[in-house]
Amino acid sequence: MIPRYSRPEMVAIWSPETKFRIWFEIEAHACDALAELGVIPKSAAETIWEKGGKATFDVARIDEIEAVTKHDVIAFLTHLAEIVGPDARFVHQGMTSSDVLDTCFNVQLVRASDLLLADIDKLLEALKRRAFEHKDTVTIGRSHGIHAEPTTFGVKLALAYAEFERCKQRLIAAREEVATCAISGAVGTFANIDPRVEEHVAAALGLKPEPVSTQVIPRDRHAMFFATLGVVASSIERLATEIRHLQRTEVLEAEEYFSPGQKGSSAMPHKRNPVLTENLTGLARMVRSYAMPAMENVALWHERDISHSSVERMIGPDATVTLDFALARMTSVVDKLLVYPDNMMKNLNKFRGLVHSQRVLLALTQAGVSREDSYRLVQRNAMKVWEQGKDFLEELLADKEVRAALSEEDIREKFDLGYHTKHVDTIFKRVFG
Repeated sequence: MIPRYSRPEMVAIWSPETKFRIWFEIEAHACDALAELGVIPKSAAETIWEKGGKATFDVARIDEIEAVTKHDVIAFLTHLAEIVGPDARFVHQGMTSSDVLDTCFNVQLVRASDLLLADIDKLLEALKRRAFEHKDTVTIGRSHGIHAEPTTFGVKLALAYAEFERCKQRLIAAREEVATCAISGAVGTFANIDPRVEEHVAAALGLKPEPVSTQVIPRDRHAMFFATLGVVASSIERLATEIRHLQRTEVLEAEEYFSPGQKGSSAMPHKRNPVLTENLTGLARMVRSYAMPAMENVALWHERDISHSSVERMIGPDATVTLDFALARMTSVVDKLLVYPDNMMKNLNKFRGLVHSQRVLLALTQAGVSREDSYRLVQRNAMKVWEQGKDFLEELLADKEVRAALSEEDIREKFDLGYHTKHVDTIFKRVFG
């Protein structure tokens, strides 16, 4: 997590101040439940809330204590005792450090998910607006990077919209997956704390009790969460890569907005590079990379080891902060994207009608010619376009074998661009409703 690729609201979720505030709330809510159960005095729970609730936790002081204790939760509890006084002895009754750490981590992931979902909603809005703007903007579809058949630029953006809608649903499911709480003691058996304490803390924090935990919440949940972030990042890269290809000088069908005063190269003043989408490609690699260590965290020893801890201290902030930045940047790229319909049509017509080859093939088969012969006749004329720069329509009209099966009118009719986009309305209805 570096400032260059960070936004303040997401960064704040992972700040030490936020973390210690969540730790306090977990401990204080647990004290409330313990007081209701008669385990600790109600007056003690009230004092803990009163003094801790208005306190500003001193990060430097906690770090100072941890330098001696070598234990972050004990350092925090020691500092909390300095604030609360004698009633602090009732804090952390029957709990283990992971009850605090894991529940806090999940609270942070849930909050991060809410920001990411809002990011996706903004991207969806931009994609929908631009898709309808270019619903009927005809462009060439490409397979293997080679001209295939016509589509529309709006359909391309509708495809991205549908993909990010799926990303949204996956992220909602991932948020649900990690929205659990464990206040179950040293090995998850509630030996020294009542399960009703866990239920109370979970409800207070908007979580669900973990059905069965060890000393920790099972890490398959977190593996799914970070894998989902990786999928979202891959969808960002897919769209970014499409834009990068469309901005190539030889294509130039779309282009990132180039702001006044922007420079493209220290050596070549003419350059307008797709730097934002290239940047997004790199950020996607980073977010995806966090999924693997999250999966490796699943196999902890027995009721728990600490091998997952160092990983999560890094990937929690890094993955969510980076993805938050990437989604916002992708939204800006889509919102300001420069689109060049004239270049799209110029490129589509570059190979003199080859994009209609399948229609001619099908017409020949429907006219009684075998598929093998139909393919041979169409390909024979298509290769003249590739190799000699001929006009596909004219070559077909001059081909005696083709003309034996199809009239001039039949052939010319197969070169209608509108044929290829006649179902765009149906596609948009499926995507946007």
